[in-house]
Amino acid sequence: MNTIAIQYFKTSIGELVLGSINSHLCLLDFRYRKMRATVDQRLKNGLNATYKECDTTLLRVTRNQIDAYLSGNRKRFELPFIVVGTHFQKQVWKGLQTIPYGTTSSYLELTSKLSYSPKAVRAVANANGANALALIIPCHRIIGSDGKMVGYGGGLPAKKRLLELEKTFTHNPNELPLWKS
Repeated sequence: MNTIAIQYFKTSIGELVLGSINSHLCLLDFRYRKMRATVDQRLKNGLNATYKECDTTLLRVTRNQIDAYLSGNRKRFELPFIVVGTHFQKQVWKGLQTIPYGTTSSYLELTSKLSYSPKAVRAVANANGANALALIIPCHRIIGSDGKMVGYGGGLPAKKRLLELEKTFTHNPNELPLWKS
């Protein structure tokens, strides 16, 4: 049985849980999200591992990069990571990584970009919600096709803060928001 080293990390957007295994980040997620147990079980089963609360060099580097991101001093993460999920989920997560910092996309746009039928939009949304690497796989950049905020594992206030943060460090602050209220 393998061990996933985990740490809890309080940030301006909420408390996160970080996890690493074999020098790869496998978890960067909101500690108190609705799907916490489901995501944790998928990681434990997929990596044949248990959680152990301890610190590692990678988790320290991760915390530093998160702090830099949240203060506007970093636009992308440079961390080795591993994802655990189905082939479909991994394709969606790969697609999410192509959404540039400071921009948004919709589930329908992402579905189309991945060359899936528009009927797959709900499955794409579900894969997005199963993401265990928030910020690194930027699921917060997904908004509704109508431009409105849609669900987020960390809650809509955290999502709004992340989008505002990225807008502040990318666009003119006098521009219209990236979403509709």
